[in-house]
Amino acid sequence: MKNKRFWLIGFGLYLLSMGSSYAFFSHLPPKQEEGVVSPVVEKESSPSAKKSAYFFRGPRDQECPINGVKYTKEQREVWEKRRPLLVMIENHLESRPQSGLSRADVVYEAVAEGGITRFMGVFYCAAAEPAPRKYDLGPVRSARTYFLDWASEYADYPLYAHVGGANCSRDPATGRCTTDPRAQALEQIERYGWLDRQHWSDMNQFALPYRVCRREPERTGRTVATEHTMYCDSEALWQEAEKRGLAAQDQSGNSWDADFRPWKFKDGAPLEQRGEINEISFDFWRGYRDYQVRWQYDKEKNQYLRFNGGQPHQDFLTGQQLAAKVIVIQFTREIGPVDSHKHLLYRTIGQGKALVFQDGKVIKASWRKKSRQQRTIFSDARGKEIKFNRGLIWIEVLPAGNQVSYEAS
Repeated sequence: MKNKRFWLIGFGLYLLSMGSSYAFFSHLPPKQEEGVVSPVVEKESSPSAKKSAYFFRGPRDQECPINGVKYTKEQREVWEKRRPLLVMIENHLESRPQSGLSRADVVYEAVAEGGITRFMGVFYCAAAEPAPRKYDLGPVRSARTYFLDWASEYADYPLYAHVGGANCSRDPATGRCTTDPRAQALEQIERYGWLDRQHWSDMNQFALPYRVCRREPERTGRTVATEHTMYCDSEALWQEAEKRGLAAQDQSGNSWDADFRPWKFKDGAPLEQRGEINEISFDFWRGYRDYQVRWQYDKEKNQYLRFNGGQPHQDFLTGQQLAAKVIVIQFTREIGPVDSHKHLLYRTIGQGKALVFQDGKVIKASWRKKSRQQRTIFSDARGKEIKFNRGLIWIEVLPAGNQVSYEAS
């Protein structure tokens, strides 16, 4: 009897112990499989986005030097502590919808290869407003030489973000470089001094930590090839530049805008003075309809809505269609392919024809750029520099001779 009672007490204690253990361990997170590395795609807001909207209240009387938009004093205090950030963003079908182009002050677009265009966004004033989420720019792609010439207009040592680039690829049998020297973007970056430790302005993803740029293979809800998955965090890029001693001033105390030549700006025309050209369309390469561009004019808002390959061009972050205040079409000489890698070149220095669309009208214009670091200036038929409407300026670089259609309603 005594043994039976002892056994019952022991069994009861065992059940109590098991129940307590289950209650404790059932609330622990499940253990991850060893060897599995699957970073969680962060969808939360960027830390800077926690700043309330009222942070930027006040009169908008501070002009952005990049595109003339008026902002508050508090916004100016954000951007004036850093230098412009130039980011290569791709336009392959699998890269759409892109993230962050709506936050650019200026966007350049030109063919990168095979009729596929690429963008370079200039981020400065509009990006003083917090991004809606981290890793707000992308997909980021590789450098091209002609984009370096436009980037050079924004500082001697601009923050240039990209993922690798055209360089001296060598034939494994002979060891000879198979890339035309004129197309070797990475070698040019080094030659321009952007890799010097004193000015280290080159933001090649391969030299950046994971917290700055990372791959998100299912960001848009579908799995795409690896080359279309790199996204960078604008705030982290600027923080990285500051760590390198490259904020508004460099380590030598030189300000990025000491020699910067801003364009001239104006307010948009009143409604009754706006024109009737309601659509602009063109191809970069004939027959490449996926990269055909159409801009549709909204007379009430005095802006142009972008269509990319026949579809409204949306920003993934906002879900809104991209819109610009000024469309500049810059005609220039296309050269190439210049090597077995099918690299192209576009003449950026010199002069040529242009069309400028704003206020529902077109200005038959010309462009000139005297050297790599000097500003591209757009002038009217009388040689007078054109004043751009304040707002996003989109520069479309087309091969000379391409047809542009524009129609009045």
